Amino acid sequence: MSRAIASGATGGRRFRWTMYRPQSLRARYTMAATALSFLVLTGAGASLDMVIRHKLETDACAETRRVAGLWSTAMRNGEVPHTIPVFNQVKLVQVVDSDDRVVEASKQAAALPPLSAVRPPPDNPIQKLTECGPNGCSLLTAIRTSREPDSTFVYAALPAPSILMKHRLELWIAAAALPLLVAISRLTWTLLGRSLCPVTLSRARMSQITPNDLSLRLPQPPGRNEISQLVGTANEVLDRMETAVQHHRRFASDASHELRTPMAGMRLQLEGALLDPENVNAHDAIRSALVGVDRLQAIVDDLLVMARITEEEPAPPGPVDVTGLVREAVARRNGGVPVHVHPSGCAYVSGTIVQLTRVVENLLNNAQRHAETRVDVAVETVNGDVVVTVSDDGDGIAPRDRERVFERFTRLDSGRRRDPSGSGLGLAISREIAEAHGGTLRCEDSPLGARLVLRLRSLDQRSDPLTAA
Repeated sequence: MSRAIASGATGGRRFRWTMYRPQSLRARYTMAATALSFLVLTGAGASLDMVIRHKLETDACAETRRVAGLWSTAMRNGEVPHTIPVFNQVKLVQVVDSDDRVVEASKQAAALPPLSAVRPPPDNPIQKLTECGPNGCSLLTAIRTSREPDSTFVYAALPAPSILMKHRLELWIAAAALPLLVAISRLTWTLLGRSLCPVTLSRARMSQITPNDLSLRLPQPPGRNEISQLVGTANEVLDRMETAVQHHRRFASDASHELRTPMAGMRLQLEGALLDPENVNAHDAIRSALVGVDRLQAIVDDLLVMARITEEEPAPPGPVDVTGLVREAVARRNGGVPVHVHPSGCAYVSGTIVQLTRVVENLLNNAQRHAETRVDVAVETVNGDVVVTVSDDGDGIAPRDRERVFERFTRLDSGRRRDPSGSGLGLAISREIAEAHGGTLRCEDSPLGARLVLRLRSLDQRSDPLTAA
């Protein structure tokens, strides 16, 4: 449906045409299919009309020509009776002289004037004609019997089929095509409704999803068509969104709890020194508060590192010599439990050297914190992977805690006892960096102490450049 809107303009008249189109995709496609079907049916109807007309007219002309030819031969032989007999559906036969008089005729044509005013010339003695009068139209054949000026002419005519009169054939074809067009439109509407039903259901379900409740999922239609794949992809996106939101909520809750505890302790100590200066040593209170400040600073620093890993644009990756990186990290350490490096040659990976250095530093800090007498670091290449193993001879990690230690703000009792100012984010940050580089970080079995294993794909084994997240 369209509506023309006329609007005046300075210096003349301007017309602006606005097309109002149906907003429903189903209606649009149905209208398009109906329009296309209309064009196809119109073309098919026109072709059918031409074929039927040609067939009827050709058959009629052939019959009239046969009859006219028969009596033109008889006329030349002088064998035409006064009343021309008829033996088939051609009832109108006349012989007309050069003075337009009917000299011989069939019984049905005897009382009629000449069937046609057309007189075939000598150079075109046989002509097919269509003559229309008050009583309708006729299809006839006119034959000139000789080349003489006073030649006679034989006419044989058939009434035109009624279906060819007054556009009856076109009306019949249109009447037959209209139900077909309606059926195509209804079928298209129904099929589109069934095809787009999953889209309607998905839209209704999407409107129910809120930031506070991401547990709803779109109804999965059967099959493997484009709509089904789209819904499946949307559900996967919702899964990732729900996981990310839960992750951020848990992280915010844990971070607020971890930050609140040292702040509350510092406040309690400082208020005690302020309210009861005689019984509380201010120097000790300040020193204790500084320990809490150190813990707060460690937590904030690690939170910033984690934010940079998960949110900032990654630095361009490059080749990193893991063996050299480990040696430099060990050389920078002052004091603590001795660290022994066991390299097996150069081991290169593609990644961000700052982030990989952070992983090695965190692993060394964790190992030295729990070791009794020594820490061993091995770097080797195994099956196309660069494997960094950090082992200590401490108490080790119980099997039930081997995954929990990589959760944010998780601190085992031994870690709290050995390093009260730790943030509980070191191993979580290390695992995220490892996974961002396409590797893994796990706690594996060890006969003594803890054994953390970092695996990264070797540079010559990578199928495409790294994009650290």
